[in-house]
Amino acid sequence: MEWVADPRLAAGPEAAWFLEAVFAPGTQMGTVYDDPTTPVVVTRIEEVASLRVPSGRLVVDAPWDDDDMWAYEQGQPTRPPRELAVRIPPGSYRMEIAWTAGPYEFMGEQCDGVDVAATRLCISDEPVAGWEMALGVGEDVDELKPGDMIGFCADANVGCFADAGAWTTLCKPFRTFVNGHWGLHDTEELPGWCNRVRDESQQADLVTFGVEIRGVVWLGRTRTGDVASIVVASGVIDSEA
Repeated sequence: MEWVADPRLAAGPEAAWFLEAVFAPGTQMGTVYDDPTTPVVVTRIEEVASLRVPSGRLVVDAPWDDDDMWAYEQGQPTRPPRELAVRIPPGSYRMEIAWTAGPYEFMGEQCDGVDVAATRLCISDEPVAGWEMALGVGEDVDELKPGDMIGFCADANVGCFADAGAWTTLCKPFRTFVNGHWGLHDTEELPGWCNRVRDESQQADLVTFGVEIRGVVWLGRTRTGDVASIVVASGVIDSEA
């Protein structure tokens, strides 16, 4: 049977176009803000890392929450991460960044306008037939109102993909205080201002990426409904750049 998206979760025409076009180098995504003569163009797709997800359960969330800083410092329990309700086959997956460029002038200086437009986790190479928002564990589609956009909050404009089974270990470097001061420890720097944490005991990873304050997670599904791609856009996907 061919998969059909739930209309309450399905991407609209603008969002669907963006999610496809942003990973096609050479595509014009819009124009520079306040300058309709200068295009914003997808310049390249960069492979950032391979992400190991042995549990088949995926967290897509911020690696820390500003509201929980006191709890981190005191070693107190905090809210669980936003784990996706959908499951993926256990394995290692390619993580990619879509880069765009749109030159602009700021305070008399020329800027190249190079930025991250979206990040995706490639689950398979099968063609995507449609896009829908990803529900988190415990979220109910029946509670959505028309126009609702569901996702995660990223106060510091940082999100991550991570294996849910190893979450406690993987997120620890982002929640550790040394001598009363918070700082990022024991992470591996990657291209695109990303960072990776490994848990070798479980062969699991966490990799960060840049995202706007509200991160909507999109599932690219095949004709049979399997997840082929998981995408988080770095900005608003239905507006000019």
